[in-house]
Amino acid sequence: MRVLLPGFYARPAELVARRLLGHLVVSTVGGRRTVGRIVETEAYVGPHDPASHAYGDRRTARTETMYGPPGCAYVYFTYGMHWCLNAVTGREGYPSAVLIRALEPVSGLPTMRRRRGSVPDRLLCAGPARLCQALGITGTLNGTTLQRGRLVIVRAARSRPYRRILTTPRIGITRATDWPLRYVFADSTVASRPSAAR
Repeated sequence: MRVLLPGFYARPAELVARRLLGHLVVSTVGGRRTVGRIVETEAYVGPHDPASHAYGDRRTARTETMYGPPGCAYVYFTYGMHWCLNAVTGREGYPSAVLIRALEPVSGLPTMRRRRGSVPDRLLCAGPARLCQALGITGTLNGTTLQRGRLVIVRAARSRPYRRILTTPRIGITRATDWPLRYVFADSTVASRPSAAR
């Protein structure tokens, strides 16, 4: 199992967001191993990005992780009920990150089903909050490295087939809604929502 090293993340968020597609998120939270293939991401590209938590270079207790070293997990709470997983990108001190929006379940489905309740398998990880629930990801993982421990992102096998990638505007936000910074496999049946190609 080859993890993606910090150098992979030490690049612009929009490049990392595209390159993360196809790789695997591996969680061993609570002693239960669950794995999902990344099929949808969104880039939040820095302090000039109106949709970023760090817009205007806001450095708060919540956003501090975004200023950390590339290759760390930025896990935040939203709507008073959901966790969302991001990978910190770029250089240390510059707040940019990639939101993991959807996963294709690969292994540990019985655990995912127990955590998610009575939902179809296609909805187990179809959205940032859903995938965090399915993989047991909470704020206890905020700021941890993605190279070791309970949550890692590992490189997919070289033999994985080519899949066409769509680039679309980001979704679920109210600012900079037209910025084309969402990336999704065109053939994915588990993305958070269907998209038109760009």
